[in-house]
Amino acid sequence: MSKPQPLNHTREQITALDKDLLALLARRRELSLAVARSKEVDIRPIRDTQREKELLARLVKQGREQGLDAHYVISLYQSIIEDSVLNQQAYLQGRANPDTQKQQYCVAYLGARGSYSYLAANRYCDRRQVDMLDLGCKSFDEIVQAVESGHADYGFLPIENTSSGSINEVYDVLQHTSLAIVGETTIEVGHCLLAKAGSSLNEIKTVYAHPQPISQCSRYLSLHPEFKLEYCSSSAEAMEKVIESDDPTVAAIGSVEGGALYQLEAIAQELANQKVNQSRFIVVARKAIAVPEQLPAKSTLIMATGQKPGALVEALLVLKAHNLNMSKLESRPIPGTPWEEMFYLDLDANLSSDSMQAALKELERITRFIKVLGCYPCETVNPTQLSNSQLMIEPDTSRAEHLGETIPDSDSETNKQLRYSKKYKQAATRITCGQLEIGDAHFGAIALISLPQDSSLYSQKAKLLKEAGFQAVVLEGLSRQQDATANIIEFKKALHQFDLECIISVEHETELKLAKEQASILLVTGKQMSNKALLKRIGSLHIPVILERNTMANVQEFLEAAESILEQGNQQLILCESGVRTFNDSVMPSLDLAALVDIKAMSHLPILINPSYASTADTLPSHAKAAKQLSADGLILNFSSTTDSFSDELTAYGELLRSLYQ
Repeated sequence: MSKPQPLNHTREQITALDKDLLALLARRRELSLAVARSKEVDIRPIRDTQREKELLARLVKQGREQGLDAHYVISLYQSIIEDSVLNQQAYLQGRANPDTQKQQYCVAYLGARGSYSYLAANRYCDRRQVDMLDLGCKSFDEIVQAVESGHADYGFLPIENTSSGSINEVYDVLQHTSLAIVGETTIEVGHCLLAKAGSSLNEIKTVYAHPQPISQCSRYLSLHPEFKLEYCSSSAEAMEKVIESDDPTVAAIGSVEGGALYQLEAIAQELANQKVNQSRFIVVARKAIAVPEQLPAKSTLIMATGQKPGALVEALLVLKAHNLNMSKLESRPIPGTPWEEMFYLDLDANLSSDSMQAALKELERITRFIKVLGCYPCETVNPTQLSNSQLMIEPDTSRAEHLGETIPDSDSETNKQLRYSKKYKQAATRITCGQLEIGDAHFGAIALISLPQDSSLYSQKAKLLKEAGFQAVVLEGLSRQQDATANIIEFKKALHQFDLECIISVEHETELKLAKEQASILLVTGKQMSNKALLKRIGSLHIPVILERNTMANVQEFLEAAESILEQGNQQLILCESGVRTFNDSVMPSLDLAALVDIKAMSHLPILINPSYASTADTLPSHAKAAKQLSADGLILNFSSTTDSFSDELTAYGELLRSLYQ
């Protein structure tokens, strides 16, 4: 065996390769702009999805030959394609509006450097390769006034967040301005707890934050009632207060990037309630822009309908008649006119198109008020989807004809059957744990909650959950709990008092010891689905296990993870589908009911559905009922951490469960 080369030498080689890769990526970006120039002449659409499919399929095949996983190649090149598309759009947009082209933009945004608005504005200018002269503002009104007065070229306004929803103050500001929407951008929001170097989480007593992050991180904050919350006008102001303070017990909620500008360190990460947390910003300017027909466009308008039954429906039918897709509808009260609403609509259409112009003429006749706020390029780049055969993830005939067949055993010349397959076990598996029965025509209901801080509420909550129709409760976020063991023991007593089983969610490997000692059932989160070492340890236990599918895993990978548990001896396994990231929805996961059907056909294992991450309050009942009709073996329903939300959700979930059990 040859002697391994020194570590420093290996790192130097990696550094050199990284430099070459960056140079190649920059060269590729230049070539993509050359493509945009040709599309400007030929008037061809920015995206050619057929070519993208062919490109990705070829790259996946070439990557396989180099030993690279298909999903790694896809993920890498989806980012490259998105960058190429957005750069081409920015180039063509600039060419169509030469009077807007400058070497430097003055941009008004909320807060100071380091705020999420600042990060969004900075990204927007970087995309257009212009310098940004930043103008921090204290309010949305101040942003609008800065642009209206000419002190700023553009204003950045946050319009919606995937966790906390629409930002109503911005919609109200748009009612009274002459500015036009000329662009949009979406950024990932990664909320962290930021503190000075050397601070520890146990020391923190005061947290500074903007109201939006506080709302989006309510579940985490409820686990720390010792925190005193101080509201700020922006995340940047919150970080400024921390850096200006001599008190080591203060922290702020903000991004890692923003914290770096203030020399603050993240002492806790992933605070947001939702796994996917994004904020969409709109860009406003004094003058509207023209959007080239090659670009995917979005038009935003506001309207007020008449005070008569069906007035809004009549207006929406106009859009349907002209084949216009409405991607957003928001309503806000009209000041001074009680009980009347102003409606904001986002339409996936170019304002100059014949269909849009015809629809506007009809809407002008039937509405009391209508105004176009702007037409601008849509910056949502939906990834191109490949079939399983193109991804080359289907087992070939050397392995198996299809899932559930035998596969070669590396330790012998004979084949073994996969334990999750119906070929291994024809009868449906039933898991019984106290009053909870799942599988083989038994339908279970499980509540997922954060452990209440107030121990006096334990019995009350357990009683309410039982009366609503649940048979078990999942406790999550234990790594963020102080005195977790003592609290779990007390809460478990309250659960058992009402014949509810205690399930503990294992989000981190360090939680396994506590979970297996206190839980009746373990739930392995999707983040740990590919942790082979953890799956083997859990497979050696003798208690039931719920395995959640990772949002990026296909059905085969999900079942292979299940096999890792089963082959260690633990046959008390329950699968859980909670939603997957798709090529059609970049904001929130989609509930994969097709996978439910496939798994029920291939496997004897029971499967639960958790629609909470992939559903809104309006769609969750329909998703739950559809899952029941497709032979799902039970539901997991998530509860918010606040007392008020818990009461409302309990009522809604109770009604849903009663309808399912009828």
